[in-house]
Amino acid sequence: MSTLEVGKGLDAVFSPRSIAIFGASDDVTKIGGRPLQFLLKYGYQGAIYPINRKAGTVQSLQAFATLHELPETPELALLAVPPQGVLEALRDCAVRGVRAAVVLSSGFSEMGEEGAKLQALMGLLARDSGMRVVGPNCLGSIGVPEKSIATFSVTLESALPTPGAVGIVSQSGNLGSYTMRLAAERGMGISRLLTTGNECDVDVADGIAALAAHPGTSVILCCMETCRDGPKFMQALALARDAGKPVVLLKVGVSDAGRAAAASHTGALAGSDEVFDAVLRHGGAIRVPSIEQLLELGHAISVVGPDRLPEGHRVAVVTASGGFGILLADAATAVGLELPRLSAATQDRVLSMVPFASPANPVDMTAQVSSKPELLHGVLSAVAQDPACDAIILQSANAFFMPRLKDVYFEALRRVREEVPGKLVLLSTRGPRDVIAQLNQMGYPAIEGIDAACATLAGLVGAGARRPRVTPVPATKLDPLPAAAFANEAAAKLALAEAGLPMLCERVARSLGEAVSAAKETGFPLVLKIVSPDIPHKTEVGGVVVGVRNEDELAKAYRELLARIADKAPAARIDGVLVAQMAEGGTELILGAKNDPVFGPVVMVGLGGIFAEVMNDVALEIAPVDDAGALAMLRSLRSFPLLDGARGRPKADVQAAASAIAALSRFAAAHADRVAEIDINPLRVQDAGKGAHVLDALLVAKSKETE
Repeated sequence: MSTLEVGKGLDAVFSPRSIAIFGASDDVTKIGGRPLQFLLKYGYQGAIYPINRKAGTVQSLQAFATLHELPETPELALLAVPPQGVLEALRDCAVRGVRAAVVLSSGFSEMGEEGAKLQALMGLLARDSGMRVVGPNCLGSIGVPEKSIATFSVTLESALPTPGAVGIVSQSGNLGSYTMRLAAERGMGISRLLTTGNECDVDVADGIAALAAHPGTSVILCCMETCRDGPKFMQALALARDAGKPVVLLKVGVSDAGRAAAASHTGALAGSDEVFDAVLRHGGAIRVPSIEQLLELGHAISVVGPDRLPEGHRVAVVTASGGFGILLADAATAVGLELPRLSAATQDRVLSMVPFASPANPVDMTAQVSSKPELLHGVLSAVAQDPACDAIILQSANAFFMPRLKDVYFEALRRVREEVPGKLVLLSTRGPRDVIAQLNQMGYPAIEGIDAACATLAGLVGAGARRPRVTPVPATKLDPLPAAAFANEAAAKLALAEAGLPMLCERVARSLGEAVSAAKETGFPLVLKIVSPDIPHKTEVGGVVVGVRNEDELAKAYRELLARIADKAPAARIDGVLVAQMAEGGTELILGAKNDPVFGPVVMVGLGGIFAEVMNDVALEIAPVDDAGALAMLRSLRSFPLLDGARGRPKADVQAAASAIAALSRFAAAHADRVAEIDINPLRVQDAGKGAHVLDALLVAKSKETE
């Protein structure tokens, strides 16, 4: 599916001019009765056509025995019939030219093989006819401003949400409707709700793309369990990012990233959930771990608006208590926010108003702010105007419960908003519901709890940082990969070298004489390695000898190496012995690429030794990346200071390492049809200006099971 088609046709789901309801019922407790009740109750303005075999009237409306009896073609069909009748009803809709259908009925892929076959036929019908089909086994959809209700959710029995700018997409119907109800309780206005269920046609990606194109939606909340079409999902995220509409996503059912990998370190380090994280970063979405944070961050974005999101992670903390300041500083640092020291001019302004204040950051106004609340505006204004910070957290434990202080805070916040309209101020506070609503209306998110406030601000920073359009890295055309490239280390290195990865001088020897000749080309010291398609991990069987410094040592090491292999791996096929120039010094990296079954090729880097495997310090990105993207991956590692000259170490040639990562990513993307995994362990990175070299490499071919 192309980018232009993602989300296509869902206007007929959210804002149809007419709706037909298959299985319409007078009984409002039934799935076929409740949507009709809601449409009538909340004043849907389009035509409603109940379809019931008995015809007559349903909930006071004229009913029709079949779709073909309707006086016009409805834009949307709502199906609440037994599963065996769904396909026939959909065929009737396709013949009549219905633009979209929502299948509330269950009994399909969730019930086993027969149901899955029926669901597959529904998907084929949708694709062949061009009619968009939501579901089956879903809770349906709502276009809130249009009062277009295609759901039987009990959350609508009490009230329809207030129209607003928050769109919700969820695979789970109950999770989606629950999110909508909690959002409405927090005062969030809702634009659309889409629950996709089994996704025979319309999926989460379609929902995100449709909301990205909807003028009335400014933030998208998404709850998902799985992704069925990775490229389509990434296209939808790109559409939302380019439209400036943050996507806040909760993924449930996180898979075990530590599951066994067959042949390489890459498979273990690049688990499916880590790949999903990389997809979200690439697409500019913000992932949250809980429904509470989904709502908190979504609400904060809707309050702030997409144009006032902070562009950096530097935060100033302003409080009337030193203890609260320390708590906030700790919590902010824990979520990746930085507390810079405020300028000398700002500190002087603060001290001129509150001589006993702590002005550096956190800014402790002391308890004087309670006895002289007029100081609040002066301090807050001074901090807000300091270019050292991108956002402010203002903490208050009790002010908004006290009428005298509440009014002072409101006046100070009003004036600061006028003076520094672009500077975000987030409040860590509690207060009566109506007071919090007033703060929100002024553009101030008010978050209860220290940790929650800092996590929300970090999310707002993430949303702001993801606004710029990401320029795609163009694909590279490479020569077809020969089957021999998968044979052994030497063949893998040859293929990677042709793609631009840096290699040392090395030769494959099939006799001691050839090894001696190869040594004359490589020079001493050198390394010997067994070359075999059956031995991916050579050190485990004694298949590597390092530090060979002359011909005598070479002869001895060559014979002993073959003897060990004959003893420990007698069945292994031997293609020779690799005679390689020895690299000394430098820092080791692990590089890898993996062809994810859902999202395609990803590239991975981590520092060698315990850092990548034990400390799980790796960076992943969707392939291909350019040199700048690869350098950003390196800088994101917790262990990057070891490459950057920490504690007197020489700086590593990170530019050379970045170029190797980028070349690997291009290779992985170009050969995604053939390569399942690539493992480079290690890449030896020398001191700055001296380059980097691949010391070992493994290519794993895609099997029929992974295709």
